Amino acid sequence: MKVFTAQQMREADRITIARGTPGEVLMENAGRCVAEAIERRFSPLHAQRILVVCGKGNNGGDGRVAARLLRDRAAQLQEISIDQPPQTAFPPTVIVDAILGTGLSGPARGAALDWIRKINSLRPPAQVVAVDVPSGLGGGGEFVRADLTVTFAAYKVEHFFAPGAEEAVGELLLGDIGVDTAAVACDLETSEARHFAPLAAPRKPASHKGNFGHVLVVGGAPGKSGAAAMAGLAAARIGAGLTTVACSDPSRLAPELMSAPLENFSLEKITVIAVGPGLGPNRPLMQRLLGEAKTPMVIDADGLNSIAGSDFRGRGVETILTPHPGEMARLIGAKFTDRLSTARDFARSRNCCVVLKGHRTLIALPDGRVWINTSGSPAMAKGGSGDILTGMIAGMAAQFPGDLALAVRGAVFLHGRCGELAAQALTDKCVLATDLLDYLPGAFRECL
Repeated sequence: MKVFTAQQMREADRITIARGTPGEVLMENAGRCVAEAIERRFSPLHAQRILVVCGKGNNGGDGRVAARLLRDRAAQLQEISIDQPPQTAFPPTVIVDAILGTGLSGPARGAALDWIRKINSLRPPAQVVAVDVPSGLGGGGEFVRADLTVTFAAYKVEHFFAPGAEEAVGELLLGDIGVDTAAVACDLETSEARHFAPLAAPRKPASHKGNFGHVLVVGGAPGKSGAAAMAGLAAARIGAGLTTVACSDPSRLAPELMSAPLENFSLEKITVIAVGPGLGPNRPLMQRLLGEAKTPMVIDADGLNSIAGSDFRGRGVETILTPHPGEMARLIGAKFTDRLSTARDFARSRNCCVVLKGHRTLIALPDGRVWINTSGSPAMAKGGSGDILTGMIAGMAAQFPGDLALAVRGAVFLHGRCGELAAQALTDKCVLATDLLDYLPGAFRECL
């Protein structure tokens, strides 16, 4: 799904209205989306005491429509404007935040801020439903902390990139209110399971291992062979036809993997290279691979550190970098706070694909397009998770060389979904990196 800035959303609204859909109809549809989401989440409504807090603009208008639709169905409902004192007629069980929308030019102030503080003071036990975005989010000041956010037409950049978004947005639902989002160009989207059905489709009956590529993992210096072993196993498990690991100690490799010496490996018949897991600093090796390789290459960990500070340039989407924030800072030679601009600018200027890891991993392409990954879990905050991702990207690229962007996005999504499934079964604390691969079949099936 597209992710819009406030300006893009205004333009989409303008075009839709110009083409004959009145703004009042869009507001009615938005309010109905909010009311329906509340009914689904908090049924039975006759047991709920609902407070709807409305601002002055369109966001408040959406809230007033929702209040009208819910009024006769809730046990109690109070609709209140922010120009009234922040007091409630009863202790609410559900609060609808319809105070401020997107595109704030600064922190919330005055009556809006008073109500933001009041809403937060009532949660819990009350649960909060934000209309479009939690009020104040993106303004640089205080914001509502919502349990559920109902947005319209397209996701908004504030949902993913505003400071505090991870604690403010809660569950994010998208409603169709009739806005023509296709009329507005957008180079920022989310990755979702349905996008990756082609990657999960069954193989042809006459398939053989030669149809699905040969991955070479280069890494595993003395004392770090486990990193390369995990990357190799992940490449094989996600579907690569053949996998070779060039490392210092092949004794830790799964029996399905072939091995080669770290100091003396061949690129002949290799279709994808993954370099870096457990490699250690090795600029000469990276220079050799960048000079000789004519196949897609995934560069991670010490592979990234070995090109930091250089004039490195990639070969478009065939060169895939997978930095965490610290490695990204070393690549650009500076600290950064804007993950989106940093990933996009580096991918463009260095002609490569950047997978900037973290909460809401970003996949940036050389042409400026960026995808936000929507899967993942704090259970993945364990050593080795990045090595598993490197192998999964390489293994997927080996199978789908004709659409590397989709292959990379799919591998990142599946990796995150495996983390979610593993956490459900094992808890956030008990998941090991290699556990992720046990949940890969289930993650694949969800894409179909």
